[in-house]
Amino acid sequence: MPIKWQIQYYNHKLEKQILDLPDGLLARYLRLTDLMLELGSNLGLPHTKSIENGLFELRVKSKEGIARVFFCTKVGKKIIMLHSFIKKSQKTPKKEIKIAKTRMNEVLENETF
Repeated sequence: MPIKWQIQYYNHKLEKQILDLPDGLLARYLRLTDLMLELGSNLGLPHTKSIENGLFELRVKSKEGIARVFFCTKVGKKIIMLHSFIKKSQKTPKKEIKIAKTRMNEVLENETF
């Protein structure tokens, strides 16, 4: 049986933040992560998008608004959720990408993830 993908969170605070999303966004997030567990991290647009150098975003949209969850992958079919935020403007703020990139570098250098 092929190894299934698994999802991990950067920390418990992030996991809680995602689980506290408004109902519609949370339902969409859970649907997309179910697909990721089955098919892998690259769902393609409009669901996932490469940001740069191994950093990706999960694009979550519902009537309540738009959320982004940044993630990276590690060998062993691991998807690590790094950072999330509710989008308020057209362009993703650089500070949000910076947080995700910092966390990604930490995750990739750390064997325990």
